[in-house]
Amino acid sequence: MNIRTYNPSDENAVIHLWELCGLIAPQNNPQLDIQRKLADSPDLFLVGTHDYNNEIVATVMAGYDGHRGWINYLAVAPHLQKTGYGRQIMDHAETLLRELGCPKINLQVRSTNQQVIDFYQRIGFTFDDVQTMGKRLVTDEPYQG
Repeated sequence: MNIRTYNPSDENAVIHLWELCGLIAPQNNPQLDIQRKLADSPDLFLVGTHDYNNEIVATVMAGYDGHRGWINYLAVAPHLQKTGYGRQIMDHAETLLRELGCPKINLQVRSTNQQVIDFYQRIGFTFDDVQTMGKRLVTDEPYQG
């Protein structure tokens, strides 16, 4: 797998991958999420492509706020999960975050998604004794696909 930064021409393929992986919730409009990421640290938005056909098969949006790193939209094409692609793109994101001086990465997983929780535990993530809270500042139009 080749890993590179996201290009605007990748949008449809990336959104399609996220749909296949069940990452899109009605309250998260992927087009707006992509626009917002491109406005803030686009170099931390990565895509993984097949060596032979450049098909986008993995993504991750990393972020760093000066205190903690964050991981969003980690996706690997369903037929390629458990092949090491998830670990590979996460390793790349972690390297970029380390280079920025990031001391710790946080991420959120839906509590019902045990397969993804298991993946993150296998690559070294542990549960923190915290509660995640959120407050929506902007209500996006629901994503229609």
